[in-house]
Amino acid sequence: MLRALLALQGAAAIAIGYAAARLFGVHPAALALALGLGVVLLVRLLITANNFVLSARFASATPARFRLGPAARVRLFAEEFAATMLHSSWFMARARARTRIYRDSPVPPILLLHGYGCNSGYWSHLTPILDAARISHASVDLEPVMADIDAYVPLVHRRIEDLCAEVGTAQVLIVAHSMGGLVARAYLRAHGGARVAHVFTLGTPHHGTALANFGIGPNAAQMRREEGAAAPESAWLRALAASESAATRAKFTSLYTHHDNIIAPQTSSFLPGARNIEMGGVGHVALAGNARVLAILVQEIAMMFTR
Repeated sequence: MLRALLALQGAAAIAIGYAAARLFGVHPAALALALGLGVVLLVRLLITANNFVLSARFASATPARFRLGPAARVRLFAEEFAATMLHSSWFMARARARTRIYRDSPVPPILLLHGYGCNSGYWSHLTPILDAARISHASVDLEPVMADIDAYVPLVHRRIEDLCAEVGTAQVLIVAHSMGGLVARAYLRAHGGARVAHVFTLGTPHHGTALANFGIGPNAAQMRREEGAAAPESAWLRALAASESAATRAKFTSLYTHHDNIIAPQTSSFLPGARNIEMGGVGHVALAGNARVLAILVQEIAMMFTR
């Protein structure tokens, strides 16, 4: 799907360049093509900007210590736009689910769960860090893209069982971005926590997001949030929360940003009963590529398993 979208964007750039040359006399051809590419990039930039505008409409209050000045806001937008372009146009378009096994690691193997509309390529910044630390890890592509979240649970269950068998361990860690965190919670509801030592979620809409109202598919519907309603979270999210014990919530660490441009209100990522780590100045897609976020994640794992 990503490759088809990239091909469509490339065709649009060529068509715009051709029209610029034929109708407006733009020459040489390289300049006309550059114009076409510029228009496509502008559209992509406007999509990212629109996400920030929409998320601002439903935003939670930003704590004073996380408020940004003009320069920091520009950096926030630039990093998020660059992350969106890099992931969708390169990493995810070339991705394959991967497994790396290291026998001498004190850390349990890590299963990586991506979010809505993504694939294993989303973890392209984290996996080299795990390789350098010789931490076993595997990714899984949650398909079909627009399925019910519970439909991903059998896939995750098989991958966890396989990973435990391959490494020779009783438990795994889960690191999940966005919707992937809800998939992890759905797995624990279905299979319990015996196989899961801990779950780290990045920008997961634990209480839904208003922007899911603009998404398509059963999974988007399950992540919806209606601000102002007596029960803003979807029925699926309410049932998921009702199924969880204090022991289950204690298995979670939620890392989230007060400047998330997809999860709104941003405090939807706060999970009661879990360890919650808040930050600012980072967008949604950039979470798993931002050096500061990855350093916090690795530090949390190290404190938990390498004492």
